[in-house]
Amino acid sequence: MCVCVQVLPVKDADFSWATNTEQPTLEGINLSIRKGDLVGVFGKVGAGKTSLLSAIIGDMSRREGEVLVYGTIAYPPQNPWILSATVREHILFSYEYEEGFYNKVDEACALGPDLALLPEEDATEVGEKGITLSGGQRVRIALARAVYARADLVLLDDCLAAVDSHVARHIFT
Repeated sequence: MCVCVQVLPVKDADFSWATNTEQPTLEGINLSIRKGDLVGVFGKVGAGKTSLLSAIIGDMSRREGEVLVYGTIAYPPQNPWILSATVREHILFSYEYEEGFYNKVDEACALGPDLALLPEEDATEVGEKGITLSGGQRVRIALARAVYARADLVLLDDCLAAVDSHVARHIFT
């Protein structure tokens, strides 16, 4: 029998972007996510999907209710940030390099073809002082960083929108 551990309970929570506003941005949020769950949040543009993720990671002010996070969170945002560093440094992000796991993450995030085109593969510096990456490459590097972190909770903010449909299918699978 599997005992599923609750990773994220949110109970009757209201959130705002500014602490001095009267009307909360998100109201009455109730959510329960257990380890191993795959949860999708769907809605129109501007419905609050990104705000919900921002509330969970603490970027919004909680005005009411309770939010508990048990464990670690990885969050590749819609518009991932890129530092002036190598591709590998972006993915490892201070974690120890484990070749076998790193290669699995590379494959899962469909980075192989892109790395093969870079002058020094994953040792290529990207960002301000390095080469510029496409939106899809930036998203997949941020996703690889999240996967490599082995977080208890991974919050994905529309990370498949910037990639081709066949790449999106590969990543989702």
